[in-house]
Amino acid sequence: MGLGLRRRGARLLPLLLLVAAAGAAAGNEKGPHKLRFRRESGTFKVVQVADMHYADGRRTGCENVLPSQEAGCSDLNTTAFLYRVFRAEDPDLVVFTGDNIYGSDSTDAAKSMDAAIAPAIDMKLPWAAVIGNHDQEGTLSREGVMRHLVGMKNSLSSFNPGGIEIDGYGNYNLEVSGVERTSLDEKSVLNLYFLDSGDYSTVRSIKGYGWIKASQQVWFQQTSSRLQRKYMDENPKQKEPAPGLVFFHIPLPEFSSFTATNFTGVKQEGISSPSINSGFFATMVESGDVRAAFVGHDHINDFCGTLSGIQLCYAGGFGYHAYGKAGWSRRARVVSVQLEKTDSGEWGGVKSIKTWKRLDDPHLSTIDSEVLWNRGSNGRRRKNPDGS
Repeated sequence: MGLGLRRRGARLLPLLLLVAAAGAAAGNEKGPHKLRFRRESGTFKVVQVADMHYADGRRTGCENVLPSQEAGCSDLNTTAFLYRVFRAEDPDLVVFTGDNIYGSDSTDAAKSMDAAIAPAIDMKLPWAAVIGNHDQEGTLSREGVMRHLVGMKNSLSSFNPGGIEIDGYGNYNLEVSGVERTSLDEKSVLNLYFLDSGDYSTVRSIKGYGWIKASQQVWFQQTSSRLQRKYMDENPKQKEPAPGLVFFHIPLPEFSSFTATNFTGVKQEGISSPSINSGFFATMVESGDVRAAFVGHDHINDFCGTLSGIQLCYAGGFGYHAYGKAGWSRRARVVSVQLEKTDSGEWGGVKSIKTWKRLDDPHLSTIDSEVLWNRGSNGRRRKNPDGS
């Protein structure tokens, strides 16, 4: 969110296609640029990391921690937490949803990004990123930040789609194929969309944060429609679209729709959305395939709530050089997508989408487990009796 806000204008440039420099994750049957569901379990797991605010490593102090935690607390605590979560969850993809670094406190933005993402690279995990409102406030422009992320090892991030003009930097999608050697092994049974939600308004008469622009929404609509046609019309034909998950940094105004009675998690600060509504929530609803959207930005909100069949979810703040709440653990959101078994006993399409959070406490606690979507549920939230 906006501590030490800096207003910057974003120039719209001719766009060219960059290919993400992606590395294969060890195991889990993933090829060099291929995301795929696991054969044994029929699952695909994402760890969302929001608002690391990484700066200069050991020299960068922590914010909003208990007095007993202050001595020696630094960006290295963020790094240690990444390793703990990755080892515990063994994700198939890590998604960094912006404010990955805190540019204004970083001596060298490229080095800060390298250090921030290092645990994912070290553990050979595929990862993707979008940028927030603080990433570009240092030695790299907003465009430069995204280009650096695209070029890093194991990155599945892309700069922008080729052949069109589109606002922002880092609008792209990733496809997750079905289990290898099944009827859906060449189809994307889960679609992941990534958008640049901007930093600050570039319209003089409009104050506050940026928003997802019309050009991005047109790209999203076209991409969603293309993927749905391919999934449903090409053999083996499917009866309904593959589920879509959307990742960006700044929450939409619709995140203000919830009260404590209709979400899971906590709301401990206001919703820092743009001051205008650009209509992206309606665009997601109209697409017909989006089941959930995941954001960061407001560090001490970590709730999920459903609106018009779409789950709107915060991750909660991850980084220690980011504002938080003393005594309220830093956290990551985990999203686990499960395939169904067909009558023939092979893995088919997506059956359910579940989520939980991991806390950076002595036990690496798991909290707020819930079902975000079940096939046939039309997006209604369902919880098992045990809370899983």
